[in-house]
Amino acid sequence: MSPVLLSTLVVGAATAAFKATGRVLLGGRELLSRLAAPVTLLAPAVLAALVVTQAVGGHREIVVDARLAGLGVGVVAVALRAPLLAVVVAAAATATIVRLV
Repeated sequence: MSPVLLSTLVVGAATAAFKATGRVLLGGRELLSRLAAPVTLLAPAVLAALVVTQAVGGHREIVVDARLAGLGVGVVAVALRAPLLAVVVAAAATATIVRLV
């Protein structure tokens, strides 16, 4: 079994266990209001961190290359309320053109 597949399976199992633990500990009760707001912000924060890490991350260094240009075009497309498919195509096309140049 490859390390990537093993990591994916372990993370998936840990996620399922984490979700199940929350349901068991709460027992059908609502989450406290002072905890609900930070919890709702966790998913977007983790996604943003993943995007930034993948866009400028290198081996122990910050890399500025075509990925960053694609991300910039994607951000502009999202700000202009473009459809998701258009955002992805514009970002990918920009990264491809920058790599070719």
